[in-house]
Amino acid sequence: SVLPLGSLSLDREKDPQFWNTLAQQTLKEALMQQKLNQNVAKNLILFLGDGMGVPTVTAARILKGQLKGQSGEETQLEMDKFPFVSLAKTYNTNAQVPDSAGTATAYLCGVKANEGTVGVSAAAVRSQCNTTEGNEVTSILKWAKDSGKSVGIVTTTRVNHATPSAAYAHSVDRDWYSDGEMPPEALQAGCKDIARQLMENIPNIDVIMGGGRKYMYPKNQSDVEYPNIPKHSGTRKDGRNLVEEWIAKKKDKKGHYVWNKKQVLSLNPNNVDYLLGLFEPGDLTYELERNSETDPSLTEMVEVAIKILRKNSNGFYLLVEGGRIDHGHHEGKAKQALHEAVEMDRAIGRAHLLTSIHDTLTVVTADHSHMFNFGGYTHRGNTIFGLAPMLSDVDQKPFTSILYGNGPGYKLVNGARENVSTIDFEENNYQAQAAVPLSMETHGGEDVAVFAKGPLAHLLHGVHEQNYIPHVMAYAACIGQNREHCIAHDGTAALKPALSISIMGPLLDTFLL
Repeated sequence: SVLPLGSLSLDREKDPQFWNTLAQQTLKEALMQQKLNQNVAKNLILFLGDGMGVPTVTAARILKGQLKGQSGEETQLEMDKFPFVSLAKTYNTNAQVPDSAGTATAYLCGVKANEGTVGVSAAAVRSQCNTTEGNEVTSILKWAKDSGKSVGIVTTTRVNHATPSAAYAHSVDRDWYSDGEMPPEALQAGCKDIARQLMENIPNIDVIMGGGRKYMYPKNQSDVEYPNIPKHSGTRKDGRNLVEEWIAKKKDKKGHYVWNKKQVLSLNPNNVDYLLGLFEPGDLTYELERNSETDPSLTEMVEVAIKILRKNSNGFYLLVEGGRIDHGHHEGKAKQALHEAVEMDRAIGRAHLLTSIHDTLTVVTADHSHMFNFGGYTHRGNTIFGLAPMLSDVDQKPFTSILYGNGPGYKLVNGARENVSTIDFEENNYQAQAAVPLSMETHGGEDVAVFAKGPLAHLLHGVHEQNYIPHVMAYAACIGQNREHCIAHDGTAALKPALSISIMGPLLDTFLL
């Protein structure tokens, strides 16, 4: 299960000159980064790989290369090419190992929050409706919209899932997708479901693409794509058809609603100002299982989004979520997760071609990690989904390089660990062996990487709290709370430090004491 290494590659790597030349070239590129890009960021793009911890990034890199017939380890992901990399601390205010809702509130609203809550501060308590009011926090998507930029959300999950919902909603429970999922007491107390908030809170989000159709339609209304499958039917108890309401409001504003690939790719972005694309009743299908005739890829959605958003002379903010990396890991299906990560990297590459590093700040990060890893002294070029080169010296059985710390892959056969050589461990839905049995694998708690390029990308450096990310992006784009550094004395746009360290020091000390 070792991929053939080109003899040219092996031979050149035996020569010290190869490594020295490579290092010298990298050194020259690094020295060029000393001239920092201090332009104003006209455009902001955040790529969020849900669950994309560092081991997932590394494994996706190897997979990307192996899909091209290479060994894989030496491959570069698009995010690997970003000049600035930092680490983000992912804990929630009440959780050492976080969830996707509390983390989304951090990297979108600039405020750390409790797990399970979106768009509210840590003063709000999960599932307690009466703790919502007064504790709402706004997101960078709203700051961008309020400053005249176009804004968009593209995700492979439901558009009202944890990550995207923190951009527009204020909900003490991430699972309140529609009023059909809410307890009666929360509705009576005046709390709104997340799908409704998508339509009402920031009414003119320019581009919305992902899944989640069923939460927009009245209960039991058949789905357009799966009319005979009851679980895909509408869930709303209030009888509202949010898609029809959206279409009615946008009918004179170049607004288009689409639900399949043909519809979205046949649009001329120059004739579209508003786009709502809902391609599945729930989450989009895994990339490995996607019907390329009927369902758009993340890369295709990102291209359409950017072409619509970039028409605005004030620029745009775009949130892109590779959301099903997380789902693959939760199910112990590493192959699904890693192919999702490779597809998101492809989308990052497409965004690079459609924008300029001079005026676009692009950040790639994850909300949290997973209990996923790979090891076992595998040889160079070993297929990432393959076996370690030796047997266990305890139970004398083979094992795959990829393993999970916990999850559904835990399995005993006759009281002992399953012999993986008797099954197809490279199958798309193979669940890698896990140390602890759980029906769903858990998140990991370590820091995640933050990759950045473009104006003021160098402000993402070192180790930071996760909620620092939107503050940097807002500062670079002259939106949000601190904009005084954007105006020079002659009235032209200019970036200069807003606060000196001597001022910030005592301010921070008061908070930390």
